[in-house]
Amino acid sequence: MSKQHKFILHDLTAEGLALSKKFQNKHRMYNPRYLLCLLAFMVFYATSSAQEKNKVVQEKCGAMQRLEIKFQNNPTFKKRFEQKREAFNDAVKSGYYKLLKSRSRLESVATIPVVFHIVLKNPDAVTDEQIHEQLDVLNKDFAGQNADSTNIPSYFKSLYGKSNIQFCLARRTPTGDSTSGIERIVTTKSSFSTNDGVKYASSGGADIWDDDKYFNVWVCVLSNSVLGYATFPEDSSADAEGVVIDYRSLPGSTYTAYNGGKTLTHETGHYFNLYHIWGDDKGACAGTDYIDDTPNQADASAGCYSGVRTDNCTTDGNGIMYQNYMDYSNDDCLVLFTTEQVDRMEDAVLAYRSSLLTSDGCQPPVQYAYNAALQSINAPAARICSNSLTPAVTIQNAGMQVLTSLNITVLIDGKNSSTYNWNGSLAHNATAQVQLNDLTIADGIHTIAIYTSGPNNKRDEVTDNDTLTSTFQYYAAAATVSEGFENTTFPPAAWDIVNPDGYITWQRTTRAAKSGNASIMINNFNYNANDQKDDLRFPDINITNVDSAFLSFYVAAATYTDINTGNNTWDTLEVLVSKDCGATYTSIYKKYGSNLVTRTTPTTTEFVPASSEWRKDSINLADYINAGNIMLAFRNTEEYENNIYLDDINIRTVTINPNLKAQGFLVTPNPATSNVAVQFYPQPSNLKAIVIYSMIGQKIIQVNVNGEAGNYYNIDLSSCAAGMYIVQAIFSDKVLTKKIIKL
Repeated sequence: MSKQHKFILHDLTAEGLALSKKFQNKHRMYNPRYLLCLLAFMVFYATSSAQEKNKVVQEKCGAMQRLEIKFQNNPTFKKRFEQKREAFNDAVKSGYYKLLKSRSRLESVATIPVVFHIVLKNPDAVTDEQIHEQLDVLNKDFAGQNADSTNIPSYFKSLYGKSNIQFCLARRTPTGDSTSGIERIVTTKSSFSTNDGVKYASSGGADIWDDDKYFNVWVCVLSNSVLGYATFPEDSSADAEGVVIDYRSLPGSTYTAYNGGKTLTHETGHYFNLYHIWGDDKGACAGTDYIDDTPNQADASAGCYSGVRTDNCTTDGNGIMYQNYMDYSNDDCLVLFTTEQVDRMEDAVLAYRSSLLTSDGCQPPVQYAYNAALQSINAPAARICSNSLTPAVTIQNAGMQVLTSLNITVLIDGKNSSTYNWNGSLAHNATAQVQLNDLTIADGIHTIAIYTSGPNNKRDEVTDNDTLTSTFQYYAAAATVSEGFENTTFPPAAWDIVNPDGYITWQRTTRAAKSGNASIMINNFNYNANDQKDDLRFPDINITNVDSAFLSFYVAAATYTDINTGNNTWDTLEVLVSKDCGATYTSIYKKYGSNLVTRTTPTTTEFVPASSEWRKDSINLADYINAGNIMLAFRNTEEYENNIYLDDINIRTVTINPNLKAQGFLVTPNPATSNVAVQFYPQPSNLKAIVIYSMIGQKIIQVNVNGEAGNYYNIDLSSCAAGMYIVQAIFSDKVLTKKIIKL
């Protein structure tokens, strides 16, 4: 697409007036003949100036700009992105997707549902007719049915690609309601950049519809003269996938050179893994768009050329393909995808976006009079910390009649536990949150099934939205934890995993272990989404009536990127603690980069630690003694680095002898047969020595203390004769004495 044409009426007017004044001042002529000449000159100047400004322009498409910023901010992401792209390219070359295509819906025309999120201060400024016309342009461009295909030069006609990908406006929402496929959002934002702010309601935009079922298109005002941008299949997150276009690029809108609707065609090409036809190499002729049937090209085209046009990269023959949708020419000049571009897009659908082919988003929902839907189970959570349970749900009236009563039944592990009779008043599509009857449950992992029946004492006409099922666990709190993951069951009993993206998470492995045969790991090396958080949660613990408590574990970790690399985001390991059953957490341990790794050299293959590449870390839990039930968790934050391993996890508590706590100095056992323990509480300061004398004052044993003193000293009396002895703890400012009997 052509680099952005700035509208320059104001500039041209100013320049024209300036020239007029110069002309008048220099010649002092006001004869009508000269004024006509002046006017003709101004028109010529304005026209030629506009054409030149249209060619020396800013970026029209922000897709590569956005990608480069992500690369700069995260070098490891760039490496992973390129690895995935290379794997896709290899699969394309091998013919894998061609075989897959012959067995898929793309063998014939496949229609993908589209939702347009119009995010403007006045979203009504974009009419339904414009959206319909835009979708028509997109469909014709993809199908090779665009009327302006007559402008394809004869020497490129054999390359004219016609795709089986088509698009429809969504007819149903992700929750099954009717929709026009056009969502209008009033925003206070004057414009949006390529940082994806338009894709989140929290930043003044509109939240994405399920990207597995819908092609999301955001329509807004884009800053910096960008007309649009898209996410590539290899780089996007589930909450940001799709295309963003400036509303002024819609058919019939105000961007004169770019209001033919081709911006969306171009950006949709990126969404399906096409690159700019010139390879974004700044004229080096070494870049690639990964397509063989597009000519090499030095840079983006601008304006609308005619005839054969050559450049430094294609100096003869048919010249460059400035008519291609993935170039930057004016909309009137863009008329084709090539056959290989079409193949690559269809391959990308199969590789990355195949769920769109089976979406029901194009099908309108059927309306019924009596249709109560169970929208969600709000409680219990996946884990609860009390054996008392109050299930809670959200119900929706998906029927046309006002909903006034409903039966809601709860089954725990397949057994009917209770039925709640709800009464209220819900209009069509309205929802209500309902707390059900209290229940008591036993230790273990449980299945809860909740279903609705009898809306308004009538038969529910749609039953496939009546029932929801989930699992949850409850275990009474333990006092200590010791886990080496030798049992093949994972997670172990009373542990659980929180995996928000449903992708790679904590797993048991026998690849490496600090002790025994197994440990746990998270495969950050193959994790293809950044900033994802995965928690491995301990059993609930209750540390009471002890004097100290410690969590210890062994960790092994490496990075893909050199740990001396600046401006990089790293995989992070945290230990979290919660006092409210996981509702909120406090971080008590956080390591990343050089502080986390146990292998300091960058590892560009999957990290498997050697026996020497483990480190023991310990955390003092004194602040959580007598704090009631607490929940600990390991949290991995993924940033495209390498694997992290954990093993031999222990929560150890220490209870001090009450006599020691009372006296501060104790020698046990007494009487003793061999060894005695000399103990102090609290840890002593200024302790210089421990000396044992016979009853006649003979020094038998002396233990000198250099530096910081400990709490515990073991002294061997096995060589001493039976009898009574005196034990002295000698401090710089005092002496403590105990008598003991040696048997």
